[in-house]
Amino acid sequence: MKNYFVIGLMIFSLSLFSQGGFSPGVGELGCTGIHKDSSIIKSWANTCKVIRGYQNILNKNLGKTSVGDSSKAIGIADNIVVSLGDRGEATLQFDGELFDGPGPDFAVFENGFDDYFLELAFVEVSSDGVNFFRFPSQSLTDNSNQVRSFDSLDATNLHNLAGKYRLFYGVPFDLADLNGTQGLDISKVTHVKIIDVVGSIRDSVASRDVNGRKINDPFPTAFPSGGFDLDAVAAIHIKPTGIQVQNIQKLSVYPNPSHGFIKFEKSFYNANLQVFDLNGRLIEEQIFSGNSIDLNEIVSSLYFIKISTASSVFQTKILIE
Repeated sequence: MKNYFVIGLMIFSLSLFSQGGFSPGVGELGCTGIHKDSSIIKSWANTCKVIRGYQNILNKNLGKTSVGDSSKAIGIADNIVVSLGDRGEATLQFDGELFDGPGPDFAVFENGFDDYFLELAFVEVSSDGVNFFRFPSQSLTDNSNQVRSFDSLDATNLHNLAGKYRLFYGVPFDLADLNGTQGLDISKVTHVKIIDVVGSIRDSVASRDVNGRKINDPFPTAFPSGGFDLDAVAAIHIKPTGIQVQNIQKLSVYPNPSHGFIKFEKSFYNANLQVFDLNGRLIEEQIFSGNSIDLNEIVSSLYFIKISTASSVFQTKILIE
């Protein structure tokens, strides 16, 4: 709906703001948004199928959204979108298979014009194109009043929901969040599905997060460009179809959180140790032997550690305080 009501969107209702504990908007410390030109992006979705949703699911006589088509979600994020509408969905594929690597594995781009007007969507993945599994989303936005069409949201209240960042900044998703999900192989993800969140707090149509809480976002968006506006999906960890990824195992570390000195649950000899930040950027790399490491010279944040041997890859997360 961004192309139709720019003037109206400048009138925000800030009364709904409440500071949450998740990553903040673009430009703020701790933001995990990935810019479309980031060097960690390896490729973009190259096929897309769209099922349109209604402009207003409570008034279906208005019809379905019509802005854009499936081709607009293919390739690099460019602010040319397909509008999904209420409960509309898009299923995308890549030239290869996504797999769980250090940090985020793919990112979803919407076209929000600023850091406050946010239209949200669920994200699901599949290893066979039939069975899809949803990332555990969370919304802490207050539900006592409906977020209206031109109201604002606070990104720190949102987690694992596409659309929490503005134009050209993708929301990252880590397949490790779905590790152990029966029916899903996180080393071989073939499809990504984006499903519009119906932001109404009315029980009959409300979308809910992993904890059963209603997800309150701008509603209604009763326009041809209503609902989630899908721009693109970027692949970060992707392999050509048929290529096998090394055996990936979870590694325990302690203490966690740590002030820098950490110990591993097992010892290594001549392994390749890499440390990545939240955006998947390589912070440190060394040939490693032993069962402990001192990281007290890096800034306080959450990091991903990857230790590669001849037969396996070990991964873990560590919070440096």
